[in-house]
Amino acid sequence: MLGKRSRGHTEGEQVVAEQEEAAGHAVPRKRSDPWKFAFVALLVVALVCVVAWLLLGSRLLVVRDVAVTGLDRTPSEEVVAALGVPTGTPLIRVDLDRSEERAEALPLVESATVTRGWPATLEVEVVERRPLLAVQAGEDYRLIDADGVRIEDAPSLPDAYPLVRVTGEVEGNEAVAAAADIVGRAPDSLLSRIRLIDATDPEAIVIELAEEARVEWGSPEETARKSDVLRVLIGEHPPQEERVYDVSAPDLAVVR
Repeated sequence: MLGKRSRGHTEGEQVVAEQEEAAGHAVPRKRSDPWKFAFVALLVVALVCVVAWLLLGSRLLVVRDVAVTGLDRTPSEEVVAALGVPTGTPLIRVDLDRSEERAEALPLVESATVTRGWPATLEVEVVERRPLLAVQAGEDYRLIDADGVRIEDAPSLPDAYPLVRVTGEVEGNEAVAAAADIVGRAPDSLLSRIRLIDATDPEAIVIELAEEARVEWGSPEETARKSDVLRVLIGEHPPQEERVYDVSAPDLAVVR
């Protein structure tokens, strides 16, 4: 009897030990490694410092060249000087908006776009003002854009630019803007015929054509519609001396 009890007790203890061992293997405990976390954090900080140094403190990513495109009448040196960005300035520190404003302050620059050309170039894309009209200035002619800004002078009236007549200052004149809108929307077949745009009364604009015909344009409104109607009228009734095209009311346009 005693031998059996001892053997049973031993077998029970062995079973309990095996269960505890199995349970220990089934749910292993993982311990975090503080050194590994610290290494990753230090690596991130080091990378941030390197990037900051490259952008702000190194001589690698600085302005070494200014590339200007889109110029015809304005010297590139004039644009570079207007930007006011010294060679050696970190590219990241260049105020792009301010640089664009400085370039656009030049008389013949209509708009400018300044971008960073990594690693060491400041890129400037310029849209220059272009002449659309001519105004008489003494015995010469001044070529102007839609804002009335003087682009260049010519000793005689160029065929490519219709003469415009306005009252008051030319630059910033709304009548000039209206005449330029007409020229900008007119098809080539009509533009080649325009000799004079009389906008002395901005609400009663009159266009004189090469064939001594006349167009009563009226107000600056509905320019696109009037241009379309006038093109149709000219196709049906070719210009001739004293012919008048009245498109001041484009839905009731007449030829007389």
